[in-house]
Amino acid sequence: MSRLCLSVRPRRIRRGAALTLTLATVLATGAAAGSWHAGHTAHPRPEPSAASGSLTADRAAVEKAAAEAMAAGKSGAEAAAEVVSRSGDRWSTIYTAGEFEDFQRQLDGDYVGVGLWLRQARGGRLEVSRVRPGGPAARAGTARGDRLVAVDGRPVRGRPVTEVVALLRGDGDDEAGRGRAGTPVELALQRGARTWSTTVHRARLRSQDVTTDRPAGASGPVRIRAEAFTKGSGAAIRDAVRAAPPDAGLLLDLRGNTGGLVAEATAAASAFLDGGLVATYDVHGRQRALYAGDGGNTRVPLVVLVDGGTMSAAELLAGALQDRGRAVVVGSPTFGKGSVQMPSTLPDGSVAELTVGHYRTPAGRTVDGHGITPDLTVEDGATARAVTVLSGLGTGA
Repeated sequence: MSRLCLSVRPRRIRRGAALTLTLATVLATGAAAGSWHAGHTAHPRPEPSAASGSLTADRAAVEKAAAEAMAAGKSGAEAAAEVVSRSGDRWSTIYTAGEFEDFQRQLDGDYVGVGLWLRQARGGRLEVSRVRPGGPAARAGTARGDRLVAVDGRPVRGRPVTEVVALLRGDGDDEAGRGRAGTPVELALQRGARTWSTTVHRARLRSQDVTTDRPAGASGPVRIRAEAFTKGSGAAIRDAVRAAPPDAGLLLDLRGNTGGLVAEATAAASAFLDGGLVATYDVHGRQRALYAGDGGNTRVPLVVLVDGGTMSAAELLAGALQDRGRAVVVGSPTFGKGSVQMPSTLPDGSVAELTVGHYRTPAGRTVDGHGITPDLTVEDGATARAVTVLSGLGTGA
């Protein structure tokens, strides 16, 4: 339970409760360009402000409330969650033991889902942006570009993507036996003029958070897309860098990446740097630092793509490469979530993951409430602009 994590996660209030989704208006307008994976947990996304993260829950008060509730025969987790809620700390979270175990599995790249990704389309429609090969949705014939009309008979048009992800996962319905591998979920789909319904069964899958392609064709740059920093993501990015042709140039796509394990983001930085500072952070006022490993590829031209859905550990990585002069950052300003949470076990076995500090880029910039400002701000057509920028940087040969 010592892993340092910078990510955006759901706040749990009580056993069996549905996810608290506070980002509806942001995602509904498509501000977080990109897609959401229907296997991962939906993430709350309050609007950022200069005061974001300035309030923190007091660990002693949380532990005291949990102990007193247990002594009175009540739920320690619920009492702790109430203290966190009153503190105004939007990022601290209380998990039951089972919920925390599930979250840990997700960080390890293991999740229960149907194997599809969604994005917001025009008119509030939801479109399948990617289908996991061999997953439940793929076996049922779901394809990229299909429109998702309903989940278990509930229309999804106009709903936030994250809320629909929660429906697909069955989050909040564990008491009814849903949200587990093997449980059914009915999908209503549309492809052109054809509409149909199909029932798929959720499965335990391994995430594919790092993928590569060549958006400008075989002679263009290699794009490495990192959707989250789960276990092994850093090594996957390093391997992708090593496998890329030396004269191709690289696009590191962090759009929609909500963060994850700090060690993985640091390992990803190590793929492009030859040692040196990645970030500093404080834990209860004590300053600490993160350093890249030696031997990264410092020659290949690099552009990093970001947007309003780039958060936490992904912001740490983008800020490090920008401050170190290693990459040109293209896109729209990032989210601005720079607080650090660490877990501790409460007397009833539940887990309090509370804010312990904040991190800064190598140049000392505060990310929390500010985010990372791109070198080139582009709202539409960011990938094409990034390819153009990359062509002006030369090659790494």
